Amino acid sequence: MAKTSSIEKNNKRKRLAKQLGPKRAKLKAVVMNQSVSLEERFAAQLKLAALPRNSAENRVHNRCELTGRPRGYYRKLKLSRIALRQLGNLGLIPGLVKSSW
Repeated sequence: MAKTSSIEKNNKRKRLAKQLGPKRAKLKAVVMNQSVSLEERFAAQLKLAALPRNSAENRVHNRCELTGRPRGYYRKLKLSRIALRQLGNLGLIPGLVKSSW
């Protein structure tokens, strides 16, 4: 089980990214638009820099839904490899069969 503080920190990043994502996208579009004047682009860049760093989508780390483990993460199932194996052994994941020979 991961530290609760790490899980909560990541949840906060998710909330901020969802909340400020549209504003961030608009400002980025203005910054990248070559037809807008240089002063407007610079002002948009300053506003973008003033936003919290944790509101960026790439700051969110994929974590297991059950344990919070940050490594060995399967995106399709939102589980870590260890949680996937445990649930698979119990037969709780449809279509997953543990091989044995």
